Amino acid sequence: MSAATAAGAPIRILIADDHRLLREGLRKLLEAEPGLVVVGEAEDGEAALELAKALKPDVLLLDLAMPRLPGLDALRQLAVAGLDTRTILLTAAAEKPEIVKALQLGARGIVLKQSATEVLFRSIRSVMAGEYWIGRECVSDLVQTLRALEAPATAPARKTFGLTPRELEITSAVVAGFTNRDIAQKFSISEDTVKHHLSNIFDKAGVSSRLELALFAVNHRILEED
Repeated sequence: MSAATAAGAPIRILIADDHRLLREGLRKLLEAEPGLVVVGEAEDGEAALELAKALKPDVLLLDLAMPRLPGLDALRQLAVAGLDTRTILLTAAAEKPEIVKALQLGARGIVLKQSATEVLFRSIRSVMAGEYWIGRECVSDLVQTLRALEAPATAPARKTFGLTPRELEITSAVVAGFTNRDIAQKFSISEDTVKHHLSNIFDKAGVSSRLELALFAVNHRILEED
C-alpha cells in the first residue's frame, strides 16, 4: 500500500477524460465514496501527464481514447517519469491486444465505462492493495493473465449448414468429380441412397445442381479441416 493509505489518508485520484460531463459525474461518484478524493481533472492526454507529475495522485483514471496524447502513449510517458501513481484505464471497449499492451506499459487496471460504480470502487482499492484489475475481476498473477490473453483464440467451428458427416463426405466426393455410381461404390451404398443424400444436401445448401454444390462448398469452405 502507499504511505497515504497506510496512514489512513484518503486515496487521491486524478480523472483524465475528454468528456466534461463524464468527468463531473465521476468526480461526484468518487467523492461520495468514503476514503476517496479527487485531486484534479484533465481533458486530454498531455494535461493528464502534466497533472500526474505535479499532483502525484495515488490513482489516475485515464480514458484510453484521449486527444493530443492517447491513453497508451500517456502510459509510456508515465512509465518513463517513474511515478508511483497507479493507472486504471477507462474504456468503452478494449480488444485483447490493447489490454495486453496497456498492462505491459504499466497499467494496473482496465475498467469498462459501462461498469457498475461498485466495480470502479473495487478496482481502485484493488490496485492500491497491489493487485491488478481487468474488467470485473481482481487479478493476482499478472504473468499468467498476460499468457492467457496472448494465447491464440480457438478457431471457430467449421460451418456445415446442417450437413451430416455422411453428407459432407458425399459433398466432398461431388467436388472431387465422382459420379453417383462412384460415390455408391466408395461408401458401399446404393445409388438410390446417394440420390437421397444429394437431394437433402441440395435442400440444405440451397442449390439445384452438382456444379452449384461444388461452388457452394468451395466458397463457404465447408470441406476444410478445423
